[in-house]
Amino acid sequence: MKIGIIGAGNIGKNAAKLFVEAGHEIAIANSRGPETLDETVEKIGGDAIAMEIEDVAKFGEIVLVAIPFGKYKTLPVDTLANKIVIDAGNYYPNRDGKFEEIEGGEMTESELVAKHLENSTIVKAFNTIWSEHLKSQGNKDLPVEQRRVIFVCGDDEDAKREVAELIEEIGFGAYDTGGLREGGKTQAPGSAIYNRDLTVREVKGFLRAGY
Repeated sequence: MKIGIIGAGNIGKNAAKLFVEAGHEIAIANSRGPETLDETVEKIGGDAIAMEIEDVAKFGEIVLVAIPFGKYKTLPVDTLANKIVIDAGNYYPNRDGKFEEIEGGEMTESELVAKHLENSTIVKAFNTIWSEHLKSQGNKDLPVEQRRVIFVCGDDEDAKREVAELIEEIGFGAYDTGGLREGGKTQAPGSAIYNRDLTVREVKGFLRAGY
């Protein structure tokens, strides 16, 4: 599969490397241009290439977005239409500025992304795991129930299943927290599961216990 990565920070580049190791074709972009990503592409390995953001959006059958949330309106709406977009972002008001829709509980971060990318299918994932754990904790030799969990949420069941399969391919296990509204709140910074090191099996009991 061709996977585009928009955002070359720690989550973006670590996910890109894992996807390459799982046999996927990767193109990655940042806001500064492909000429700044030579070292990053070399570290990712495989046939990874650097492109402009618009070209990465065209390239990917699935596109992972790992940029500061405050810049979400820079994402190319038309080019990302009819694609699954994995939203790995988080809302940090001190960094992103305050968004009244989120502050008032009217919308989650991913719902705002979905409103902007109105013809894309948004699945929130990769936002609750520390980048170093993403880099090191995947283990394809373990049964899925015993793997470190990566949470997903979204309003399209088929899209969530597809993202869950990618997560399993790179050695983790997916756990569905629901739609973009309830799931987005469950996965938000400061929540009980945010950056919490749990296996798929552990998280089931953890959430049943009301955390």
